[in-house]
Amino acid sequence: MSDIYRIEPLPPQLDPARVSRLARVEAATLGHYLHAGFVDTGIRPLIVGPRVAGAAVTVQIAGPDSTLLYYAMDRMRTGDLLVIDRVGDHRHACWGGFMAAVARIRGLAGVVIDGAVTDPAAIVAAGVPTWARTTSAITTKLLNLGGGFNVPVSIGGVAISPGDAVLADDCGVVAVPASRLDALTERALAEQAEEGDWVERLEKGEMLQDLIDVRAMLQQAGMEGAGV
Repeated sequence: MSDIYRIEPLPPQLDPARVSRLARVEAATLGHYLHAGFVDTGIRPLIVGPRVAGAAVTVQIAGPDSTLLYYAMDRMRTGDLLVIDRVGDHRHACWGGFMAAVARIRGLAGVVIDGAVTDPAAIVAAGVPTWARTTSAITTKLLNLGGGFNVPVSIGGVAISPGDAVLADDCGVVAVPASRLDALTERALAEQAEEGDWVERLEKGEMLQDLIDVRAMLQQAGMEGAGV
């Protein structure tokens, strides 16, 4: 085994039906009751609008080198969600128009990069939803300096393991263990349906107090004498 590379097997892909259900969930809905798993908000979508979901396939490459990314891209499968840990480097862009075209050809669901990209217009044109931290004209090179493929990574302060379920949209990126996916998806879809029902009721003239007993909550907090 190489001293500078760690290459592990690809994780199982999520069942397409589970991916489809997760893709109906808004990241912000999970934010109503989850506090962990959300990557730093500095990682933003280059293409506004799409929501993607899938199992994380991870790449860890540092500094000016992206040799391992080329190795990884020949092993990506249709529907994979690529997550790239740049180990704190925001100066060298490891992703640009060429890699975006490869991602399109491979059928990736999306790409999340804790670092810089170049050629943003070409990435948008390729059409694969991509999240990144910034842009840079300084690119990585093929320097053969090492890295990790399908190893645990840190993305925007969140530990992501290969095979974790990742959901990304305009509001952010969140990762959860695949073992928790079904329960979280079911709860989130139910909450979204309830919110739609609440809007319909408000449009018919009901008050927020009719939906949530805020008055009782304020009284419980000692506001009985404040005219609530």
